[in-house]
Amino acid sequence: MMSEEIISKPQTIAPLSLDEISVKIKDCPRLPSLSSINSALRELLNADQRYTYQISEIIRRDPSLTARLLRLVNSVYYGLTTPVNSIEEAVFYLGIRQIRQLAMVTPVIEDFQKLTHKIPFPWRDFWQHCIGTAILTREVIGSILVPTDESDYVAGLVHDVGKIVMASVFPLHFSEIYKDKNVKEYDLLELEKSILGINHSELGAMYLRLHNLPDIMIEAVEYHHQPERANHHAIIVAAVHIADLIIRYTKIGYSGNTREIQSTDWENSPAWGIIFPGNRTEEKNIALASLKRSIERLPHILEGLV
Repeated sequence: MMSEEIISKPQTIAPLSLDEISVKIKDCPRLPSLSSINSALRELLNADQRYTYQISEIIRRDPSLTARLLRLVNSVYYGLTTPVNSIEEAVFYLGIRQIRQLAMVTPVIEDFQKLTHKIPFPWRDFWQHCIGTAILTREVIGSILVPTDESDYVAGLVHDVGKIVMASVFPLHFSEIYKDKNVKEYDLLELEKSILGINHSELGAMYLRLHNLPDIMIEAVEYHHQPERANHHAIIVAAVHIADLIIRYTKIGYSGNTREIQSTDWENSPAWGIIFPGNRTEEKNIALASLKRSIERLPHILEGLV
């Protein structure tokens, strides 16, 4: 059985033990995109010789990726006066970095949608939250180094995967947790634990471990609310934490967490001390200024992606 059956008669919702939860999440399908995200396209994008026609041919085989590509290039963000209808033209305008991110977002979001399509929740807003967090995680990391792979972006993209697993495997608990009156009155992590017996960060990490996914992904999911607890990938986890605070501050998308975030919450977050240890105020201020510019562009980018 893939998930708890939702039936019309009232049911008692009680917290489950960790053993019960670990057994039930085995029923949650593996997300193939997390193991291999559009591998052919990624290999080509990482190659020394990149040809637009080759990239375009691979994109053309994926209708969802094609639709997102054309929607994004024709969005307000790019401000083109003439509509772009050609994949080759779109690849030219967007560039390798944006195409690489599209190649990751498309299969991951499609996998997420398969797990959640029957569960009432503002999922489109949730996808915007996830993608926005990924984009801003990359911006934070970019302030201290030039990323050599996409692990930071993927970490931001999947940071809330526990909520998706919760909706898929424990829909009754999920619905109870995300009742308006509940999320407005209680701390979300404590609320999840009191109703289900585990919070979304712990559940997401349990799911990723079950499928032997990389430690960097597991730590980002497990500790994005507590980056100081990260063991091996503290900088990435701190970046995801800050990105999550920023996207919630902007009120772009919806994570399910309604606690009001002020600008001081992310600007003065202790997580900056992990990214810029010691007295590196000037570097931090440059990063903050860059992030504020990114925040202005973000709504237009997300509108083209989701």
